[in-house]
This record gives sequence, structure tokens and C-alpha cells, in this order.
Amino acid sequence: MWTHGKVYWNELMTTDVEAAKAFYATTLGWSFNPMPMPEGIYHIVMLGEDMVGGMMQMPADMPPGIPSHWFTYFAVTDIDASVAALEAAGGKVIRPAWDVPGVGRIAIVQDPTGTTMGWMTPAPMPMA
Repeated sequence: MWTHGKVYWNELMTTDVEAAKAFYATTLGWSFNPMPMPEGIYHIVMLGEDMVGGMMQMPADMPPGIPSHWFTYFAVTDIDASVAALEAAGGKVIRPAWDVPGVGRIAIVQDPTGTTMGWMTPAPMPMA
């Protein structure tokens, strides 16, 4: 379960997915479940049976010079209301909210200091 403001997801955007997978498998014991996406393969990071993050090839439209990096997403109750509150508080929208089927509604935002992050209203999880 998630609550408003909680760190919800971390994902690695890397220039070398295979090298990153090998490193994290060796050092942290992670395994990876591939998930085909229109942009390429997204790798769900697994620690045993738990999903602990994602990994993907650095997008082609990433500005030059951006190194491989971890990117954090925070859960919010209502993405549209939260983005409006962010702007009112001096934050900036980098990418307006969009829907990812089965995942949720996501926006890429910056706080007033320039820190970039993702905010998302997660999709309801199916009942076990």
C-alpha cells in the first residue's frame, strides 16, 4: 500500500543496461524481469519475490551529457491537484501528467531548488 508523499518507485536510467544488471546482480543479489515497452525493454528489478525498482536504457531524447542515474518517484493522491499545488508553491512541471496503463498517472516535476523527480498517482493494484 502507498500513502501520499511516500517514495513509491526508483528506476535506473543507464547507458549500459547489461553492465548495470551484472553489477547489481553480483553486489545486491537482484534479478530482472523484462517487460517489453514501445520504447524498448523495461527491466523490473526483483529482490527475491519483491519488486524493488526498474531499469531502462537511457532514453534517446535525454539531453547530452546526462550520466546514468537513479530517478525517484513519489506517490500522490491526485496527480493533477498535486501538480497544481507544486506550481503554486514555486515548482516547475518538466513533463505534464500522462497515463501509463496499469501503472498510474505520472508527471515529471522540479521543486523550487531545481531538483527533478517523478510524482505519480499509482493505478489500483489487482486483488491477490
